[in-house]
Amino acid sequence: MAARFKIGDQVTVRQDYPKGHIRTPFYIRGKTGVIADVIGAFGNPESYSVYGDGLPKQNLYRVRFRQDEAWPDYKGAPDDSLDIEIYQHWLEPVQKGADHAA
Repeated sequence: MAARFKIGDQVTVRQDYPKGHIRTPFYIRGKTGVIADVIGAFGNPESYSVYGDGLPKQNLYRVRFRQDEAWPDYKGAPDDSLDIEIYQHWLEPVQKGADHAA
């Protein structure tokens, strides 16, 4: 599976709340970050959790979020960040010209 995103791309985590075992943290859904690393394609853990075959494989990315993007009340240093590994099907590209802090 070809990677949809590359290092440096801005992405937003899908704001979706499906039932079942989901690897994407609740608190980061709807937030915008930057692709920090393309890790590779792996079986979909959401499929494995219900005894599926994990197919199709999904690309896994390390996404970097500013702490104040993840936690609106964050009072630490403005350059503090949080890295989270998120599968491709949870990510959407940020439209050019969109006003997002990342």
